[in-house]
Amino acid sequence: MPKNDPIDSELVRELANLVTETGLSEIEVEKGDLRIRVVRRLEPVNVQVAAPAPIAAVAPPAAAPTGALAPAEPARTHPGSVPSPMVGTAYLRPSPEAKAFIDVGSKVEAGDKLLLIEAMKTFNEIVAPRAGTVTAIFVEDGQPVEFGEALLVIA
Repeated sequence: MPKNDPIDSELVRELANLVTETGLSEIEVEKGDLRIRVVRRLEPVNVQVAAPAPIAAVAPPAAAPTGALAPAEPARTHPGSVPSPMVGTAYLRPSPEAKAFIDVGSKVEAGDKLLLIEAMKTFNEIVAPRAGTVTAIFVEDGQPVEFGEALLVIA
């Protein structure tokens, strides 16, 4: 494209929308002399997690659960549980050699960093929705998590 030709702003707008819709951080298109690169700046996100909505009642299992997991199951539906706001990989520490953000028994204040969830190469801070004591942690460092999955309990 010669230097004096105007840039196709509609094409730039479409590329920007495509970057946003697909979650990409950048896209570059080249055709002849025309080259357009659109970059989206990704800033760390502080995710405020609200208390989970009540879970609809479902039929109980045919047999009561047995084994080591049975006592922990009620805690996963505890009103103090903190659900994952997204699908991704949970990290309990900022780097492999660092100390964990929290442990069972840790006292936290609203807004304290609890863990990170990496989604689409972006690390999202998961912060405490309220003050309290961490009574259970359901995820391990590097574990995949689903949207709505209970991560931990703050009582």
